[in-house]
Amino acid sequence: SVAKGHQCHLYDATDPRFTTPYAWEYCHSMEVGQTYEVHWPHSAAGACGTPNQYQTPFYDGVFCKDGILTDTASQIGVQAQVYVVINDDSYFWPDLIRGMVVDGEMGSDIAMYTGSTTGS
Repeated sequence: SVAKGHQCHLYDATDPRFTTPYAWEYCHSMEVGQTYEVHWPHSAAGACGTPNQYQTPFYDGVFCKDGILTDTASQIGVQAQVYVVINDDSYFWPDLIRGMVVDGEMGSDIAMYTGSTTGS
């Protein structure tokens, strides 16, 4: 079982956008109303802009070039965004695989830190 992390305070049990189930086509075991964090890892040794950028596991696309990394703190990074999934088409975003959402207020409140990409 997966331990639940911090939950966003936006959930509203009286609002059907947070409680109406959604028929997921690709994302299994996700639930409307739950908080999810999405990561986009990058590095100077990555294959950015190529199909290999999105290989699984991700390090194949992020660390695919040998002899490039000399300063991991400045050459490796992870963008992340936290989402509360709601059942409302007006919040639909068509393609998260291409990177974090930067549109209006989304992607404008950014925190930077040095540490683990997994929080451990």
